[in-house]
Amino acid sequence: MEQNRHVSPRHALRGAAISFRADPFLTAPEAALEHWPDALVVIEAGRIAAIGPWSAEAAAGLPVTHYPDALLCPGFIDTHVHYPQTPMIGAYGEHLLEWLERYTFPAELAFADPEHAARVARVFLRELLAAGTTTAAVYCTSHAASVEAFFTESARLNTRMIAGKVLMDRHAPEGLLDPPGGGIAESRALIERWHGKGRQLYAITPRFAPTSSPAQLEAAGQLWREHPGTYLQTHLSESPAEIAWVRALFPAAENYLDVYRRAGLTGPRAVFGHGIHLSEGEFCQCHRTGSALAHCPTSNLFLGSGLFRAFEAKRADRPVRLGLGSDLGAGTSFSPLRTMGEAYKVAQLNDTRLSALHAFYLATLGGAEALYLDDRIGRIAPGYEADLVVLDLKATPLLDFRLGFCRDLAERLFVLMTLGDERVIRATYVAGVPVAGRGG
Repeated sequence: MEQNRHVSPRHALRGAAISFRADPFLTAPEAALEHWPDALVVIEAGRIAAIGPWSAEAAAGLPVTHYPDALLCPGFIDTHVHYPQTPMIGAYGEHLLEWLERYTFPAELAFADPEHAARVARVFLRELLAAGTTTAAVYCTSHAASVEAFFTESARLNTRMIAGKVLMDRHAPEGLLDPPGGGIAESRALIERWHGKGRQLYAITPRFAPTSSPAQLEAAGQLWREHPGTYLQTHLSESPAEIAWVRALFPAAENYLDVYRRAGLTGPRAVFGHGIHLSEGEFCQCHRTGSALAHCPTSNLFLGSGLFRAFEAKRADRPVRLGLGSDLGAGTSFSPLRTMGEAYKVAQLNDTRLSALHAFYLATLGGAEALYLDDRIGRIAPGYEADLVVLDLKATPLLDFRLGFCRDLAERLFVLMTLGDERVIRATYVAGVPVAGRGG
């Protein structure tokens, strides 16, 4: 994988910095956040060697990149996104099931062409990094070539990514359907080729219950058990029409999540996209099993799917692991800042208040916890992988003007997530190497 070419010499970054040490949904938000008004972040061999207040003595002998008027932050984490839907982002006028038929399936048929898959993978990862996202849980298509293209480009960039081949054996166009047993065999081969190679991780990926037969779901569960450390990702309770369809297809199941439970598809490293319309019993089941949810506000608003209840998911007596997802292409932006801003609006419509500390946590350490990677990403701390984003506090004249009236850090972060977008990203670092940003 030629990973050594990505390792930079020992160097340092200087600037204001933030990182979370705890979950602000479960503790005092201010106590959950670490803040260095002027920090020195020392990077060695792709990892953070040290972080502390700036001092010339600590920086002696090191090349230092100084970012004044900026904020260093852990790289953002996207827990639910479809790279093949990049060419159809912003498609007009449908709810979920009609949108799949009219836009998604036709777009994904094109990924039978490996050259098309490679081209889209390059664009997708470029845009992801330009928006400050350094790790994502990514859906490919049902074509093995789409997975090869994605992991090949991710390995070239040395990004820590989770991805997998979509499994579908019914209720989709013929060109996207797996033959009996074929999707499982292809997934097994892809796991052997890519999982744990460099920074690449594999996710077994049934699209959602309606497009997999009970036999395929059970085979996916068996495959997951055979490969500890791999992930399981799929969709859950995104729209009322979808839930009604699942009820008709799986009448013996107690609820939507129970379909996956019966197939052995709940547990640590299971990530369920959306979860908008979950019952209390389903939230409890996620908590008991360690399954995670991905909150995808821009997609949910765009398709009119409903309002995810973040504070109910994070209820202190049975908190569920929770991250944010852009859910391209129903989601309308690569930018985690815009996703955070939309999550705030969804919370407002639920009569709850999502602070900037809650939102930035979900986009960093919360996402890492959802993916069981919080021992290596999601924080700026010694030993953690040096995936970082530099936020420009003067990115636009309006942002610069508005930040001048902020009273404290929490308000500055809130302004960043309500006025900010890709223009705020001054630099994105992957394993200590700058890979995106203005001028690079």
